Amino acid sequence: MTAVPNSVRETVDDHLTDLERGHDVAVALAVARGSHAWGAASPDSDYDVGFVYAPTDLRRYAHLEQPPETIVEDRGEFEYQGWDARTFAGLLADSNDGAIDLLRSPIRYRVAYDPVDLAAYVERSYNPIDLYHAWRGIATSNYRKYISHHLVRTDDEIFPILETGDEGYVVETDDGTMTVAADDERYTETQTKPTVKRNLTIFRAAMSAYYLKATGERGAHELPALEFETFLREQAPAVFDADRIDRARELLERKRAGEGEVEIADAVGRDFAHPPDAIDPDRHARAGPDPDRLDGFIDELIAAVQ
Repeated sequence: MTAVPNSVRETVDDHLTDLERGHDVAVALAVARGSHAWGAASPDSDYDVGFVYAPTDLRRYAHLEQPPETIVEDRGEFEYQGWDARTFAGLLADSNDGAIDLLRSPIRYRVAYDPVDLAAYVERSYNPIDLYHAWRGIATSNYRKYISHHLVRTDDEIFPILETGDEGYVVETDDGTMTVAADDERYTETQTKPTVKRNLTIFRAAMSAYYLKATGERGAHELPALEFETFLREQAPAVFDADRIDRARELLERKRAGEGEVEIADAVGRDFAHPPDAIDPDRHARAGPDPDRLDGFIDELIAAVQ
């Protein structure tokens, strides 16, 4: 797992203090997100920081102008995304992948609130079907936007090209396919830039979705390890063949080596980048975290910074 220098920790702490003063909030938990959290950072990777906060004056929850639900700020190579405690609880109740990963991040910058018990509870109680569709959505949307050869309409709508002929194109739509004439001036053919980084993002999300589905069908619904190398080494062989794992590992190693923005071909494959849209809810759905239990954890989180 990638470590972060003490100088980075000091900078993050200074930035968080500025954010607290500027928004009149107190940060309960701040962690690494993105490539540093899942072991894909290169020497030139930015630092993504996720955090959870509460207003310093809880009466603001009852005021007409309530505290911000989110705080987003870009400070050069440091990018911050924070959730208000109530918003964070709602995301956990919905089995949101970003909120769950925030609890699982191995790199912690602020720990006024220790998330160990909350993380363990959420990992036991999350709704697998919600998490599956979150990962599926990341894979399909990124593939469509960054990898697929496509047409762009004048309103910026993107249509991946399935077939090309002298007469025109057969393209993918949200509900099927359609044919676009070659001389239709509303559409422009373009090729996105399939970088190592984009391919790796799609690979990781698609593998997470397939893995959760496969282990659920065996009765377990195992969460993929947050560190991608650990997942590829210890969990992926139970579901994927060696070639698929090797291709994912090659992308990971190239990203770590600083080749994230290098353009390559489609390393994922259209079919693999589109996990099944429909999966059996009787097998893969459950109630999710109990609201009362979550409220109890959030009470503890708020108390830690009051």
